[in-house]
Amino acid sequence: MKTIKISEAVVRRLPIYLRFLNELTMKNINTVSSQDLGLKLDLNPAQIRKDLAYFGEFGKKGIGYDVAYLIEKIRQILKLDKQIPVALVGAGNLGRALCNYNAYLNDQMKIVAVFDASPGKVGETINNLIVQPMEELRETIKKLNVRIGIITVPALEAQNVANQFIESGTEAILNFAPINIKVPGEVRVHHADFTTELQSLAYYLD
Repeated sequence: MKTIKISEAVVRRLPIYLRFLNELTMKNINTVSSQDLGLKLDLNPAQIRKDLAYFGEFGKKGIGYDVAYLIEKIRQILKLDKQIPVALVGAGNLGRALCNYNAYLNDQMKIVAVFDASPGKVGETINNLIVQPMEELRETIKKLNVRIGIITVPALEAQNVANQFIESGTEAILNFAPINIKVPGEVRVHHADFTTELQSLAYYLD
């Protein structure tokens, strides 16, 4: 792999490529060209070739990419070839939906623990996961080697939850709370803000 800084835009496109390649596998399609990828994904084929070239030479001129091989390599690049335990804080409607969706995620990356500060929710079972009290977060994260945390709590509580994740050794956070949380430089955070996405879509309406 080349020792250069890879942009976030490139990293975010890799899962899109992976999803489409998995679809090709289900259709028993063994090879695919960058032109076909570009056409199906509405992306410039040159951009796809450039994205993949950051990590190595995976295609053959005149033939394209071996689908199974490219899937394997992208999974390695995204570190999906190793187990990635995930913990979620906030057993409300969104948290429950994500835990239930867990069943469809790849076995290497799945929610292994869920927490909530409400005594009324502690002890409930969501998709075979028992909701734990926040007091058990640090011990559980270390025990299960949790590397990613998901926040689905109200905005006022989000920073406190993030702090607890960070203090427990979590390396990355996916934040669904409608607030920007502050994290140290070594911790990666992505914000999933439904309101912002909907508002930006409204701009394109006639």
